[in-house]
Amino acid sequence: MRERALLFCCQHVLGMGSLVRSLALARALAQEFRVVFLTGGLVPRGLPRPRGVAIVDMPPLGFDGGGHLVPRDNGRSLERALRERREIILGTFRRLQPRAVVVELFPFGRSEFAGELLPLIDEAHGLGPHRPLIVSSLQDFLTTGRPDQVTHDERACALANRYLDAVLVHTDPRFARLGESFRPTRPLRVPVCYTGFVAAEAPRLPPGPRDRHLVVSAGGGRLGGPLLRAAVEAHPLLWRHEHLPTTLIAGPFLPEEEWRALAECARGLEGLRLRRSVRDLARELAGATASLSQCGYNTALDIVRTRVAALVVPSSEAGHEVQWVRARRFEQLGALRVLEPERLDGRTVAAELGKLLRFRPAPIPFEVGGAQRTVALVDEMLGGTRLARVATGGE
Repeated sequence: MRERALLFCCQHVLGMGSLVRSLALARALAQEFRVVFLTGGLVPRGLPRPRGVAIVDMPPLGFDGGGHLVPRDNGRSLERALRERREIILGTFRRLQPRAVVVELFPFGRSEFAGELLPLIDEAHGLGPHRPLIVSSLQDFLTTGRPDQVTHDERACALANRYLDAVLVHTDPRFARLGESFRPTRPLRVPVCYTGFVAAEAPRLPPGPRDRHLVVSAGGGRLGGPLLRAAVEAHPLLWRHEHLPTTLIAGPFLPEEEWRALAECARGLEGLRLRRSVRDLARELAGATASLSQCGYNTALDIVRTRVAALVVPSSEAGHEVQWVRARRFEQLGALRVLEPERLDGRTVAAELGKLLRFRPAPIPFEVGGAQRTVALVDEMLGGTRLARVATGGE
């Protein structure tokens, strides 16, 4: 059935979480569709690109420290980048003539990209009875706490009801439900489909005991500086009291000056190894006895699947509140331990990691086949059952 085309729009702008999850979805969808994948942000070197997926790199955008949209390509102005992106999106849609369009997060987030996504959706709807299926792809929790949160949710609900055929929420409904972080006053009439968590291939657990070492990771790394510095400060204490080797994975988006400063601080510290990035964090965690990280969607899922003893420090940056909600939810289930970001310093981290070595995480039997479930749902909706039948749980 691969003659059917599908357009996947991913506007990742903060890190790698949305990109990694969306690429996992695209990889699965490519089993049934001819997938074209539009990327909206920087794609780190070495990130595996799934076979069978045609990737179109748009001029990359991101947010600066003040939350303003900025080009990641210094050769373009923001206005030029936005203009070129609109042209690429509409041109790709017209050439591809997809049977389905999957949009990451919008209209529940990414409102900064309404100027390029609404023209796409309007043009799709203009095809009348021959228009493609249009669905939104969401993670477990949405960002809340905006100054205009009520207005934002009302606007998103109106756009979803007007344009979408379904909302795909990539979580197990026993863990999170859309209504926890999306509360418009009007009803959301679009079917809400819970796919289960989207994970890559199951990590291979070592046949024998795990190697006694700590893995420190910071996702893409853009906001990981404080965590990584605290881990370097904690290492001499851990080495002295626990003789615990540490591998620190900085992330491809950690600013170069911060990477150089970390390397300088780590110079000469026995038992500490620094790596810029790895291809598969789950594989690293599967062989480790302990993990120190933030609590992004993909990292949290890797922790739960590998059942590594994990201490998480949710990001305190605006827009990352979902890490805190996710961390507390998994902590309540006994899957990991949480350290508040305001307590993040070397001595505290060393003490908490010492306790972590005696922690045994509880198994979490949640559904992690979200990628294949997504394929089945899209296929079912294209077969003529776009509405109520596909919903696995309304709001």
